[in-house]
Amino acid sequence: MNSTYSPAESSALPSQLPGATEAAPQRSLVIGQRGYFQGRNAFDWIFAALVLIGAGFAFSRYHASMDVYEKGILAGAAPALIALGWFWRPLRPLCLIVGAASLFAIQLYLRQTDDFGADLAAADKVFFLKYMLSSQSAILWMSVLVWMSTLFYWLGFFQKAGGHSAAEAIGTRLAWGAVGMALIGTMVRWFESHQIAPDIGHIPVSNLYEVFVLFTWLTTLMYLYYEQRFATRALGAYVMLVVSAAVGFLLWYTVAREAHEIQPLVPALQSWWMKIHVPANFIGYGSFAMAAMVALATLLKTATPRALVIGLIGVPVGLVAVLLAFRFGANVSPELAAGLNGWAGKMAGVAVFLAASVALRGPLTARLPALATLDDLAYKAIALGFAFFTIATILGAFWAAEAWGGYWSWDPKETWALIVWLNYAAWLHMRLMKGLRGVVSAWWALIGLLVTTFAFLGVNMFLSGLHSYGTL
Repeated sequence: MNSTYSPAESSALPSQLPGATEAAPQRSLVIGQRGYFQGRNAFDWIFAALVLIGAGFAFSRYHASMDVYEKGILAGAAPALIALGWFWRPLRPLCLIVGAASLFAIQLYLRQTDDFGADLAAADKVFFLKYMLSSQSAILWMSVLVWMSTLFYWLGFFQKAGGHSAAEAIGTRLAWGAVGMALIGTMVRWFESHQIAPDIGHIPVSNLYEVFVLFTWLTTLMYLYYEQRFATRALGAYVMLVVSAAVGFLLWYTVAREAHEIQPLVPALQSWWMKIHVPANFIGYGSFAMAAMVALATLLKTATPRALVIGLIGVPVGLVAVLLAFRFGANVSPELAAGLNGWAGKMAGVAVFLAASVALRGPLTARLPALATLDDLAYKAIALGFAFFTIATILGAFWAAEAWGGYWSWDPKETWALIVWLNYAAWLHMRLMKGLRGVVSAWWALIGLLVTTFAFLGVNMFLSGLHSYGTL
């Protein structure tokens, strides 16, 4: 009797195997599988211990400045960070490096004291603070590293297709460096705010400057996870492009509004809801932006030249025409006119870039993964973003009830947040229920970025309402 059988037979029921005469009860035996905690190595436990020690240190040092909600967030953040570090191992060295560098920067500040606490003038006196570890220096390093990462990712397109790209590998390392410097800048800025006055200190997610830093490192970090998950670096050029655009806006906003200066919170923002609503919102924004750039890569790979010219070039050119028509055809204030001129210039730059991308679509798509991979990545990004955006919208309603006395007031920001939510809810419905895939799905995801951008920035620029504290 032949004792061998095929892999297909190995998954069949006992009665279906050759020579079986009667059905036997099904049994499952898993050999070598260990429990979740038994599978941890020494570095996992060292990382967990260091996170708990850090949380304990933060509580012992700053508990007097925390309310009960902040203490609860700290208590929940420690095990969440441990779980994330165990789930995705590159987070562990990142967390340890950011923690060590932030503590080093704080110690440098504490060596210089004034009547209240650390002397923030040390940022211009102490070498490491001035050139690397003060919040502003770290965020400037973040900006440089983001642009360098984007450049190296794009250089990777012009290396041999299918081979290992050294430029893309450098781009990945620079992206990790940008995330690290952004997190160091965020942590140190949080400390700096508390050194100005007791009633000024706050988590740095309260204005456009701070949330653009948040968007930068969150989007980059999410991309780096998917880069490893899907084993491809070819999408780095596309995703880091939108991150670079955010950094460009951040630097312009810093110069135009001196936004890096730490300001007291307006009354509506003096709430613990801000600490969870804003990060959840920006996980959504970052995921939607990443999905849109994956969609752009999909369209360059698959769409017809005519569709690309009409959609990718014609749409921004049309937006420029609309902005200029409104600018010169309506009686607008000088501030709004300047804003319209600026947006028209930006859209013209987008049109030129997209025209160059269409012209160079051959080398720009030669290294891209299969269409099924692109489609799956876009779906996972939108699903993740939609989940967090939903949570953020619910949290925002609770925050509005506390701040303004009502859960929903049809404020322009709220209305456009609902439009964003409905857009991606419809996208997910069409995919899951109707099997939406390919070019149509990609166009929808790319247009979704325009809707999201207007909800985030356009409302602040063109409309007014209860959220006007975030105006440009």
